[in-house]
Amino acid sequence: MRTERVRKGFYGSDMNTNTGIHPFRVDVPQAELDDLNDRVTRARWAAETPGQGWARGTPVDYLKELAAYWADGYDWRAWEAKLNAFPQFTTEIDGQRVHFLHVRSERPDALPLLLTHGWPGSVVEFLELIGPLSRDFHLVIPSLPGFGFSGPLTESGWNTRRIARAWAELMRRLGYGRYGAQGGDIGSGVTRELGVVDPEHVVALHVNGGTTYPSATEDDPTLTDRERARVRRMNEFMSEAGGYIAIQSTRPQTLAYGLSDSPVGQLAWIVDKFRDMTNLEKELPDEAVDRDVLLTNVTIYWLTNTAASSAAVYYEEAANWGEQEPSSVPLGIAQFTVQDVALRRDEEKANNVVRWRDYDKGGHFAALEAPDLLLTEIREFFADYR
Repeated sequence: MRTERVRKGFYGSDMNTNTGIHPFRVDVPQAELDDLNDRVTRARWAAETPGQGWARGTPVDYLKELAAYWADGYDWRAWEAKLNAFPQFTTEIDGQRVHFLHVRSERPDALPLLLTHGWPGSVVEFLELIGPLSRDFHLVIPSLPGFGFSGPLTESGWNTRRIARAWAELMRRLGYGRYGAQGGDIGSGVTRELGVVDPEHVVALHVNGGTTYPSATEDDPTLTDRERARVRRMNEFMSEAGGYIAIQSTRPQTLAYGLSDSPVGQLAWIVDKFRDMTNLEKELPDEAVDRDVLLTNVTIYWLTNTAASSAAVYYEEAANWGEQEPSSVPLGIAQFTVQDVALRRDEEKANNVVRWRDYDKGGHFAALEAPDLLLTEIREFFADYR
């Protein structure tokens, strides 16, 4: 079966995981890359209503151009080498395989820092930040359970709270008695939950984008202009582009058949979300995020066949949207344009917010869109918690 071939090629003897920590390298069989290329070049293209642009989803002409580059210009092996330039490992936690990068700093007083990506992201988001961040921090960068090389899932129940418990166990296994954590998107939810499940060891938390959705309405007279713009953006997003949340929260398995069988379908699904959530001043997703980075992200989803298991976190979280158990761990929040919609008043209801920064540059994927600002944010915030 195709899935078994991929697993053997990627993982080799490491398929027999246990609570130990095992070295890992990405090594995709050439046959899998040839199959991907063949499927992309033989894609059956959907018809579209003329003149709609992005209003109904990813346009055919744009997707054809991007797919053509994926087949004939993009170099997976170069990105495979970039990943393998950093130490990678796997371990089994709570019955689930967990893949992670572990890059230790040469700085004697370096603080261990856990970085968590979101959907539709991967550890690729952090590659350009590893060098500068590792001057000050020991970095642990895991793939979320069910995502990329941590996938697929072995059982249900992997919500952000359970992932946070797994991250706490991972840091324990690595010998880190105190550490900080940072994340965005789903990673912000996981990061925030660490303050609930492991407050004895996590010294501070930082997120980009926030951990809540606005509770206020747009006509609330107590809102600032910036806050009102955020509420307006949230309402626009949910009415125009929030369908992916609904389907991944209710029918992730049904959706996954198309994404797992068609790389162009997987590309269209992820590109559409990058377009919706990146800087609103950018017309196209690959204007906001480097085209090769975007395609590397999509390629990882395709090669690991994790469309279903990566969407499952939405299903698991659906029953508890908006609920937060109080956390006293210091929390820093950075908002990058109105694409990040959290309001400080909501964040402070259950969180110990000690830093709030609002930027006019970037978007929801800060590590890719505004890495310089995020780098400064992380360094400044955690300077007080070494």
